[in-house]
Amino acid sequence: MSIVSRRNLILAALCSAVLAAGSAVAQAPTGKLTLYTSQPERDAAQTVAAFKRVYPGVDVDVFRSGTTEVMGKLAAEFSAGAPKADVLLLADAATMEALKKDGRLQAYPQAKVDGLDAGTYDADRTYFGSKLITTGIMYNTAAAMKPTSWKDLAKAEAKGLVTMPSPLTSGAALIHAQTLAAANGLGWDYYKQLKANEAISGGGNGAVLKSVASGEKAYGVVVDYMPIREKAKGAPVEFVFPEEGVSAVTEPVAILKGTKHEEAAKKFVDYVLSEKGQQGFVKLGYIPARADAGMPEGFPARDKLKVLPLNAADALKNSEQDLKTFSDIFGSKG
Repeated sequence: MSIVSRRNLILAALCSAVLAAGSAVAQAPTGKLTLYTSQPERDAAQTVAAFKRVYPGVDVDVFRSGTTEVMGKLAAEFSAGAPKADVLLLADAATMEALKKDGRLQAYPQAKVDGLDAGTYDADRTYFGSKLITTGIMYNTAAAMKPTSWKDLAKAEAKGLVTMPSPLTSGAALIHAQTLAAANGLGWDYYKQLKANEAISGGGNGAVLKSVASGEKAYGVVVDYMPIREKAKGAPVEFVFPEEGVSAVTEPVAILKGTKHEEAAKKFVDYVLSEKGQQGFVKLGYIPARADAGMPEGFPARDKLKVLPLNAADALKNSEQDLKTFSDIFGSKG
């Protein structure tokens, strides 16, 4: 090959590289993206910061609150005909099912779900679980009994020593109650046994954590990451994944229908489901939706984790009746 021909080939290759780089830059989303989320403040900030490191051209505005308040804000905006959110990252699939039922979510058929645990995303691809936040048992290390089963909380040794969040306050607690109510060998009779054993129910997961860590109560029903984080800080607590299995919320991500920033919203979903995004959740101390992203410190191996099934559509349909059933057992303030 002549020197001229070789030079022409090199120039052609360089031109192709420059064009490809230019194309990639052109495809990178820019502009604003508004995220509504129920993540804890620290987690939301770190998730957004990590996303912006990948897509620095996108400015992200965040509204963060509990799921109930986020949904209330969305409902008001829907009524006014002016929803502001582009993308949602909320506590549980039942909440997303309600939005899907009302035609508020935009399907994203091209979302990459390879590696995601089965059942963590909507079959119609309108929402996608970002993680598994399970509910199990925490206990104070001074407690006489070391529970291994849900049924241990109904034993005489735990009488008057159990606290749990109320489904009337906590969405995760409602999902948990619905899951155990549908589980073989437990059901609503189990909750009647807890009530008879003088278990109390009220407030959210944070109140349970404080009560057990302080020694006010010996045992608590609580989401996994709270006691595991506190144990790492030196708190006298342990967390147990009961042998029957655990309930889980998946904190799904979804694109709101009518978004004016569709490409940026899709990139946010892509990031949350990507290996990098999933490993970010592991660093925050959560079980990732992707099985290949590892497990956070303090958690069992993934193949040792048994998650009890719950159909999100059924959970949504039965929520009102299930709340009434729980209230009939524990009282309207339970």
